[in-house]
Amino acid sequence: MIPDPRFDSLDLMKENVSLIKIDQRTRQAVAHYWTTRSAQQRKQKESGRADQGLRSAVTGGAQMDGFIELFTDLIADAGISKEHIFRRKALELPGFFRPTKEWDLLVVKNDTLIAVIEAKSQVGPSFGNNFNNRTEEAMGSALDLWTAYREGALLASPQPFLGYFFMLEDCAASNRPVKVREPHFEVFPEFVGASYMRRYELFCRKLILERHYTSAAFITSDRIQGENGEYKIPAEDLSLQEFARALVAHVSSFG
Repeated sequence: MIPDPRFDSLDLMKENVSLIKIDQRTRQAVAHYWTTRSAQQRKQKESGRADQGLRSAVTGGAQMDGFIELFTDLIADAGISKEHIFRRKALELPGFFRPTKEWDLLVVKNDTLIAVIEAKSQVGPSFGNNFNNRTEEAMGSALDLWTAYREGALLASPQPFLGYFFMLEDCAASNRPVKVREPHFEVFPEFVGASYMRRYELFCRKLILERHYTSAAFITSDRIQGENGEYKIPAEDLSLQEFARALVAHVSSFG
């Protein structure tokens, strides 16, 4: 009898230590995010560059290291050697509309692209412009990758897992209803009065529904309680656990 790879994947998921401890590992990553961010801001203030503190909350890559480490361990526990997991260097993939795009984590084995992950975050107090920048960036990156894939830039790779993870600061500004401008046409009703938290939830869900990303995860965290690892899941279908299960299921067949 030929073994069914689906059952092999299920067994690997049951044995995946990082998946079993997903809540604990998420808490550790959240705590790392906030403590790293605070340390960066203190360092900038001491060096006389305090005006850049808010920008560090957007661009500080080290803040997301806890989540990247979690994704790395999930993939490794699924049977992929860490030599095939790229997280600090060699992160460029060819694009179609631009030469290359640097992602946050790649899995490449035997000239086969297995998985691609983008991990982003946003804190207050300003959410408007950053929301637009984040959404446009995510949509553009997906379009660029899939078009390059269609045109054969990734050689004979089967369709890779493309994942999007996002963490938003849980605060008054992100929960407050936001007005929309409709000078010519009405916006879709789900956006009327939606807070930035609700907008990000809708955005992540629509990324999956429109098949721009294989899976997306969306969590929120308060900056005070976050240093203790506290976080929330606004929507169960966008939980990190569901994201992790989809990731593990995909990469396990390449182990």
